[in-house]
Amino acid sequence: MSSDAANNTPVYKRVLLKLSGEALMGDQQFGVDPKVVVRIAEDVHGIQRLGVETAIVIGGGNIFRGLAASARGMDRATADYMGMLATVINGLALQDALEQAGVLTRVVTAIEMRAVAEPFIRRRAIRHLEKGRVVIFAAGTGNPYFTTDTAAALRAMEIKADVILKGTKVDGIYTADPMLDKTATKYDSISYLQVLERQLRVMDATAISLCMDNKLPIVVFNMRAAGSIRQVVMGEPVGTTVGV
Repeated sequence: MSSDAANNTPVYKRVLLKLSGEALMGDQQFGVDPKVVVRIAEDVHGIQRLGVETAIVIGGGNIFRGLAASARGMDRATADYMGMLATVINGLALQDALEQAGVLTRVVTAIEMRAVAEPFIRRRAIRHLEKGRVVIFAAGTGNPYFTTDTAAALRAMEIKADVILKGTKVDGIYTADPMLDKTATKYDSISYLQVLERQLRVMDATAISLCMDNKLPIVVFNMRAAGSIRQVVMGEPVGTTVGV
């Protein structure tokens, strides 16, 4: 454990948490499991109480996956826009859970829909963070052909986050898929180039390259373990760190 963790001081001041849409499903096959959303909200509330400024980018794969629809013949741009709208649904669900936990939250969208969320304005989003509000970035980058991983990297740069926290179903990056290969071993740390060269499916290549160009670290950890976000921000040896 680092001295910062021992002193009960977070090692990161501002973080961007990247969640897949599937993270909200729990054990369901589709949609949003309210119990899972409440647990995520409680974990985020926990790091907010430590003074960590928190932004969130969430996917939409639990509702609609643009790439899969495109593979079945739908126009790719149309499918991607539908996926972006799915992320807004997830963002609103998470906002509701956070506000019920007592956390002031703003959903900010790349596609303008003022009746349900604020349009993305970089300086306003940063001001929300400075005031202690959680900011949920929805609708990806607002452009087709870009994933929510790339949106997470882009927004993290724009708000000058210290790190991207990538919540997954496993406790880090492995040499192979640990669900399929029992001999797979976990990396404690790995470089951006190694992730790209070994084609490890952590985030897509565009997102990894963007983080590499701007030297933004990524911590991949098991989102399903309660309290894991707090462990990461406290500098405990959790998950896998991707860096220089």
